[in-house]
Amino acid sequence: MPKRFRPRLGRRRLLAACLLAPALTPAALAQEATDTIPIGFAGPLSGSSAKVGQSQLHAVELALQEINARAPRLNGRRIAYKLVIGDDRGDAQTAALIAEYLVRTRVAAVIGHWNTAASLAAAPLYAAAGIPQVAAGSSGRQYTANGLAGSFRIIGHDDDGGAYAGSYVARVLDVRRVAVIDDDTPFGRNLAVTFIRSLHDNGMNVVAQERVNAKTSDFNQQLGHIRTKNPDLVFFAGLGAQAAILARSMRRMQIHAPLMAADGTVGPLFIELAGADGDGTLGLAFGSSEDRMPGWKSFEKKYRARHSDDIERFAPFAYDAAQVLAAAIQAAGTTDGRKLADALHAIRYQGLTGTIAFDNQGNLLNATYTMYVLAQGKWMPVRSFGGTR
Repeated sequence: MPKRFRPRLGRRRLLAACLLAPALTPAALAQEATDTIPIGFAGPLSGSSAKVGQSQLHAVELALQEINARAPRLNGRRIAYKLVIGDDRGDAQTAALIAEYLVRTRVAAVIGHWNTAASLAAAPLYAAAGIPQVAAGSSGRQYTANGLAGSFRIIGHDDDGGAYAGSYVARVLDVRRVAVIDDDTPFGRNLAVTFIRSLHDNGMNVVAQERVNAKTSDFNQQLGHIRTKNPDLVFFAGLGAQAAILARSMRRMQIHAPLMAADGTVGPLFIELAGADGDGTLGLAFGSSEDRMPGWKSFEKKYRARHSDDIERFAPFAYDAAQVLAAAIQAAGTTDGRKLADALHAIRYQGLTGTIAFDNQGNLLNATYTMYVLAQGKWMPVRSFGGTR
């Protein structure tokens, strides 16, 4: 297994090294000269969201193995993709160091980062170097609103997600008193704002709005205040691992209202961390449910043949990010960053997660969302939003 690049914070020089994942066997290389195209991967391979990052990485590795097995050519020459791996720990400062490393390594493009704060820190560095970035996460609207031509996301953004979540609460659920907590990140603050705005548009107001640090496990003060408001629902604008801690804290403090959350909540990690306290949680996730994803069964079979870990919700999107990058390189006929970005803006690709095409800011067109409820340890889809009708 290749080593992963994990920079030491507070140092100007990057002391760790990252090995390139092998793309072809020595026997295959001996048969024909091959041009190597490095592709960067950046995500949380350690820390609270490590399982999500690891699952995404495995999906990208699977995609590149499949692409290389097709013996692709570029301008008549045999090419092979190999992966340069960076562990950003889900942290903005670390993400900037990872971006510097990937730029110096001269990757053709980057798949990542997973969370919005990391992408906001890294995107300007990729843009300055002319390296396109396809995020299989980073749902915060700010990421693609930064005016950088090479920034793309393969999932929806939270302006839509917050609106769908708020509309669902107001129009479908039998609730009147809603409390909101955000994790004080660009993603969390924006998601909370768009969710509350959607409630207002549907004639509802929140009874409490609280804020926590994105790394805290102590919700006592915020939940103490919320409990006095007797909420029917608590909405959390934060990541899944922290949402699981919140679910357990709510039950401990005898707050029996259901929890609703979004980014990264729907998946095996939340179930593992929340246990029985997570039952009844509502989660808004990107894309269609797995049974409606074209090619899901084939992907699942190939993934499980190689890895024993759970397939996290964001893995199929990382798989598609690798596939669409390879398709764009073929369409552009080059790995030149500007031409590759132009090809991505023009592409229409039928992927595992559905049709992939981007608007002029790099947002996924016609993004689909699914609302789930956790019942007896399983995420069950209850409503879909967006997409093409």
